Amino acid sequence: MILNIPLAWLQLAKQKVRFLVALAGIAFVVVLMFMQIGFQDALYESATQVHNNLQADLVLISAQYKSLTSNQSFPRWRLYQALSVDNVESVSPLYLQFAKLKNPIDGLKFPIYVLGFDPVKSIFQLPEIQDNLRLLQLPNVVFFDKASRPEFGPISQEFSQGNNVRVEIFNYNKLIGYKVKIGGLFSLGPSFGVDGNLIVSSSTFLRIFQDRSAQNIDIGLINLQPGTNLQEILRKLSDRLPKDVKVITRKEFVALEKSYWTLRTPIGFVFNLMVGMSFIVGIIVVYQILYSNISNHLPEYATLKAMGFKNKYLLNVVFQQAIILATLGYIPGILISIILYDLAKDATKLPVIMSLNKAIVIFSFAVVMCLISGFLSTNKLRNVDPADIF
Repeated sequence: MILNIPLAWLQLAKQKVRFLVALAGIAFVVVLMFMQIGFQDALYESATQVHNNLQADLVLISAQYKSLTSNQSFPRWRLYQALSVDNVESVSPLYLQFAKLKNPIDGLKFPIYVLGFDPVKSIFQLPEIQDNLRLLQLPNVVFFDKASRPEFGPISQEFSQGNNVRVEIFNYNKLIGYKVKIGGLFSLGPSFGVDGNLIVSSSTFLRIFQDRSAQNIDIGLINLQPGTNLQEILRKLSDRLPKDVKVITRKEFVALEKSYWTLRTPIGFVFNLMVGMSFIVGIIVVYQILYSNISNHLPEYATLKAMGFKNKYLLNVVFQQAIILATLGYIPGILISIILYDLAKDATKLPVIMSLNKAIVIFSFAVVMCLISGFLSTNKLRNVDPADIF
């Protein structure tokens, strides 16, 4: 085995330019896979930011629920019916709707997602909301997402400098805006469907959206008493509540959103398709490299075979070349991807973040890709006959 590795390396490094071009090709494929998976994870992470920051044991949603940004309201009374079940400690309604926020600098209006709740207690795990909850109790005071995209103007910068910031929000169905005061900032971030967020009290929400009834809510949050069997209460609520709503755990709520973006939107399909295509392109690239290398050294392989070396030995050399290519091509690939991740995160405000899990997954893909290519390229080597070569 010690001798095998130098042989595999020497064959690859004999033609340095071709070897560097091969590594560049593999690095390019690695970068492609990193970017596709990075944006795919950013899609799921950003789409479930609200879900992951809600304080709830169980979630009540409409039976017609598709995703968070699709309005599927249901009667608020259903939430109070849930409160009548034993061991349910508290319930909280959540109102959701898109509005347009007027940029205070240039006057342009951009869609923003508005989340309204009763600020008696915080339903969010965001520390900025929990620590300043009393401010939301004031009329027409809202909290602005400082991680929103820049088209809304320098709202967070102006507020951080201690300035009194007032903005105008427009209901999609109204020509006249509603003026509110920025009372605080929080960090939630945009998604593929949302450019920015506002958190408001339920009373302010209903002033902004005067066509909305307080009796129609979008999400119901259910908290149970400590030590309660969650599955048992889930079963009781499912049996007791009408079929126009359904009760799920918060974990299922997150999974439902991911499933929507994965299976029911074109973008989820495109990401999966692009990852698969990058993998196939990588196999083709590495196959061409290894096949060309085998063809160029076929007389040497035939000589080794005539000397008594078995196919297993020769195939090991090719597979070692595949692993060398995968490893050395992966290193510049991940370094370039880290730089591109930072650029993408700054440009899109999406959570495009490098992680150990991504690094391991892509390295595994690169190794498997190269091993498959190695296997496909050895067909000629397995059938080589020294008598035909000499």
